[in-house]
Amino acid sequence: MTAYDLLVKNGTLIVPGVGPIKGDLAVKDGRIASIGDDIASSQAADVIDAAGKVVMPGAVDAHFHLGIYRELGLDASEETRSSLVGGATTVISYFRTGAHYLNRTGSYAEIFPEVLSAVEGKAWTDYAFHLAPMTVSQIGEISDLVNKHGVTSFKYYMFYKGFDLASNSRDSQAFTMGDEYDLGHLFLIMEEINRVQAERPDLRLSLSLHCEQSELMRIFIDRVKANGDPQTLKAYNDGRPPLTERVAIGEATTLASHTGTNINLLHLSSADAAGAAVQAREAYPFIDMRFETTLHHLCLDYDTLDKQGGLGGKVNPPIRTKADNEQLWQRVADGDINWVASDHACCMEELKGDKIWPATPGFGGTALLYPVLISEGHNKRGISLQRIAELVSTNPARAYNLPTKGNILPGFDADFTIIDVDKTQTVTTELCESGQDHCPFEGVDLTGWPIHTVVGGQVNFRDSKVVGQPKGKYIARNK
Repeated sequence: MTAYDLLVKNGTLIVPGVGPIKGDLAVKDGRIASIGDDIASSQAADVIDAAGKVVMPGAVDAHFHLGIYRELGLDASEETRSSLVGGATTVISYFRTGAHYLNRTGSYAEIFPEVLSAVEGKAWTDYAFHLAPMTVSQIGEISDLVNKHGVTSFKYYMFYKGFDLASNSRDSQAFTMGDEYDLGHLFLIMEEINRVQAERPDLRLSLSLHCEQSELMRIFIDRVKANGDPQTLKAYNDGRPPLTERVAIGEATTLASHTGTNINLLHLSSADAAGAAVQAREAYPFIDMRFETTLHHLCLDYDTLDKQGGLGGKVNPPIRTKADNEQLWQRVADGDINWVASDHACCMEELKGDKIWPATPGFGGTALLYPVLISEGHNKRGISLQRIAELVSTNPARAYNLPTKGNILPGFDADFTIIDVDKTQTVTTELCESGQDHCPFEGVDLTGWPIHTVVGGQVNFRDSKVVGQPKGKYIARNK
């Protein structure tokens, strides 16, 4: 009988909080069992030679949308499979009632078990959920969601407030299928999260915010339409400019400063948004604020995508400029931004069409999580591999109550990826292993790719191919 289930030999281990270590890593019963200088291969049932490669903690892709435009089970299978390509071993998916997802409303006590049942047995990665209280009665369920289901993070969409963009109507209730969805609703959510937080000081309960100000968006969209209504991503940016992010960030952080609620500002897309977030953190140092940006807001710009044609790059908030890309990279390098996520939402090309306003927003990106950060962040901009591991793994794991994720020290879950930092590949739709039929990153050369990805001690991505069976498990984050 062997001492270990899996042994990774001769790699450079990128250990958050410690740094790079030359050595071997051994796995037993789904956990990191040992790190050593020269663990004998004979002690393990399976051995991977990682000479010349780096071993990094599995990414925690903390912004995901399972089942937003397709059946939940299908998305869980195909889109978490894509995560393996990017070195992600845990995804935290958003879910809400209303239009999209299950297209209904009601009690989470009834609906959330259905969500868990639909995903069970189909995910290649471990997974958890952030939930959005869309109705007053759902706000009253926050305590049970924390204590019974292990949901410790919630969401409010500021751009749904009082305006339904899909129908260009001032009545958003047809979309949210809820009550009055305004700043009063946001205030009630914050109060209740803070009340439950006082009962559970062992956890970080938090509210994540999509910050765009809908009343201003209405004005800017009307102006774009009146000016010839171009069907471009630039027009979409002009209709939802960075000012709408700045104003919404001001509203959200002001309320949080009153209630004391822990908040996460999601997918900061512009230099203005990042600057406003940092200013708010400085103004309210007693509030736990954490900031996220995405791969596409770091790397894509509307000028380049518009020259390529099509609306595949439509996403909320919009793709901005190259100048915004560089400012966000600087914020990442300086430590102002806490984590990077994909905001993965499988959206087929047929849902985009040729008209910008009705085109469905979102696209996949989880397969590019480590490749983009290593290629653009480490190889091109000199961000350390340890900082990258913190950005995509350690920091989201700590923010969202995943104490056994985010590191590769003994005792942590055996979730890690082995990366060839010198391997160059051109992004293609097929390479991403997603169910999506297009990719806004198509044709981009990236250097630094996972070649093996391990989830709970099981090698599910070996020699750049998906292998085995999906055995990801739901993580209740209330322990």
